[in-house]
Formats: sequence, C-alpha cells, structure tokens
Amino acid sequence: MNRLTNTVRPYAWGSATAIPELLGAEPTGEPQAELWMGAHPGAPSRVDRGDGPVPLDAVIDADPAAELGEATVKRFGPHLPFLLKVLAAGAPLSVQVHPDLEQARAGFADEEARGVPFDAPHRNYKDPNHKPEMIVALSPFDGLCGFRRPAEAADLIEALGVDTLRPYADILRAHPEDQALREVLAAILGAEAEAIAETVHAATEAAARLAGTPGARYAADYAAYAKAARSFPGDRGVIAAMLLNHVRLQPGEALYLGAGVPHAYLDGLGVEIMANSDNVLRCGLTPKHIDVPELLRIVRFEAGDPGVLRPEAAPDGEELYAAPIDEFRLSRYVLAPGADARVLDPGAPQILLCTSGTVRLRTPGDPGDVLTLARGESAFVPAGERTALDGEGTVFRATVAS
Repeated sequence: MNRLTNTVRPYAWGSATAIPELLGAEPTGEPQAELWMGAHPGAPSRVDRGDGPVPLDAVIDADPAAELGEATVKRFGPHLPFLLKVLAAGAPLSVQVHPDLEQARAGFADEEARGVPFDAPHRNYKDPNHKPEMIVALSPFDGLCGFRRPAEAADLIEALGVDTLRPYADILRAHPEDQALREVLAAILGAEAEAIAETVHAATEAAARLAGTPGARYAADYAAYAKAARSFPGDRGVIAAMLLNHVRLQPGEALYLGAGVPHAYLDGLGVEIMANSDNVLRCGLTPKHIDVPELLRIVRFEAGDPGVLRPEAAPDGEELYAAPIDEFRLSRYVLAPGADARVLDPGAPQILLCTSGTVRLRTPGDPGDVLTLARGESAFVPAGERTALDGEGTVFRATVAS
C-alpha cells in the first residue's frame, strides 16, 4: 500500500473552492479543476517507498509485472490502463467527443505519418488509445450527455422564438434521426461567425427569460444553456448544446460516456475515471481548435436517454458502477464504524480514494501494516497485495475489469 501524492491541474474552468474543501486546504484564489491519481505521464502521482517520492509511471515502468500483475500487462500492456480524477467544474467544459479504439489508432498513425507536431493546437490525437469515461457525482452535478430526440430538440429550439433557429427546427422534424442531427450540427459548426454569434446572443436572452418563467417547459435546461453562454458569449457551442440531453446528477449518481457520444460537464464536483488517453475532439464552448470534418466522422448521431447510473450493491458491501469497458472498473464502499473489514480482490492494481470520513487500509494478518486515509487522500495498491478496508467513511475503488 502506497499513499499517493497527487497533482492538481489549474484549468480555467475549475472551481476555486471545491477541491481545496475536499482536501481540507485553503483555496489559492485560482481555479483548481482536476486532481489526478494514476500514472499518466502528463501528471503522474508520486509514491515514496523509503527512497523519496518517485513518479508512479516510473515505478510501474521499472517492473510492470510486479506492479500491475502479469494478467493486466498481457491484456493492456505495461502501463496502468486507467486514470482516476476528482473533477471540479466551476464553469462549463467544452462540448466534446472521444474516438473509439480503431479510430484513435488510425488517427494517431495518420498524424504521426504527416508529421503533425505533438503540441500543435490543431492536433487531434495525442495517443493511439480510446477514452471511455465515467463521472460519479459528489455534489449536485450538471452535464450534457448524448443527443435529444430530434423532435424534442426542435420543440426546445422553437420555443426560444428566434427566427434564425427555425431552419434547424425544420430539419430536425423533416429527416430521419441520424440525418437530421448530422445536418443540424454541421450547419451550426459551418455557419458564418458573425451570423451565428448574433443567433447565440438572441437565443441566450430568450433562454434566460424562459428559465425564469414559472412553469416554462425546459426551464432547467434553458438555465443551463444561459449559464454556459455567460462563460462563452457568442460561442456556437451554445446552440450545439441545445441538441444534447441536459442532466442533473444527485450525489452518488453517475454517467458513462462511450465513444462518439457528445457531452460536456457544466458544474459540480465528481469522481471521474477513464481509459488512460487524452484524445478529445471539440465542437463548442471552447477557444480551442475544432476540426469539423473529423468531428463529424467520429460523432455517433444516435438520440436517446442519457442513462443515469446508480451503484449495484453486492453482499460484501461493494457498490459497483457497471460499465461496458475493460480498462477500468469503479466501485465504492460506504464503511460504518465497528463493521467487519472489507477484503479486496488482489488480482489487479488498485487506486483507493477516500471522499468522506477516515478509513484504514490494512494487510490481513499483519496488524502493524496500516495506512490511514483522510478525506481527499488516496493510495495505490499493487496487484497481488491483499488489502482490507475499515473505518468510517466512503472509499472509491478503481481497478480493471476482471
């Protein structure tokens, strides 16, 4: 068991208070967006095994089989296949989508062959991996996830009463689902900058008005779009966002975001887990590069319910957030004082994160080997190391699917 020292990423959209509050630290006055736990080379956690802090990716590189287990190395290679984060959104993240594994491999190989600089602002593929992800709310959490039904999106847009939005509503009503969603998103992204900025301004004013109208249909949705527009005035992503389902998660609820699903996080604190990748294609609410042809190739134009997840409890007290992915498996334990210790399966590498109370990690049979985690603290447990949990609090457990 190794306590992790983790890096906070200060992205501009981050909350100035949520992560400091979780860690019991004083706010710096600057945004603190993500607390990274894992071995991603961009900000690896550090462990100290007696010789001073060492990056976790270097520890794993030195002996992948010992740290990850031979089975994990055989399935995913000599790297930790997931990245765990605490995400604190104080302003909207970009509307974005991630490629599937085949698309990521092909896109990365193509950009490498063309000599696109790794740090070029127009580069889409930073690695040859996919990036499925899951967010579990620690506070009320607003997000956008997947396309609305076209008829519903048409109703929402028409109710704004903005003339320049009517053609979009007409397309949404006139064509089959996938064609309608593709045509409208392409039209939004291809519109002339000045014209779409005027449309966004008019739509934002109407959304703010309807959000404050008692009994108005979609009032909560309009409030979310108006808030996003305050962070990105005139951004065409505000209109693109209206095609997506607005979701408010309550603490403990989750969303799984697979390849090709457009999404954005708007506000709140959550635990996020993902495959160890940084491949993102953006379509709005951002000053960064938008590659429209590649985006339209990657997006899956399928409408439906966003699929809010709730944990499934097992007899041993583990609460699993089921997801159709092998690179990560996320669960939690809510521990009560005096209860029997929970013994964890040692077959794969694990990261344990305490989000409330105080918990203890023990080696069964060795009463002197104890690691205490307070709120916001985390630990790495190598494969093959038997660990038991007790105490009073909530622990998230990140590992790989068996």
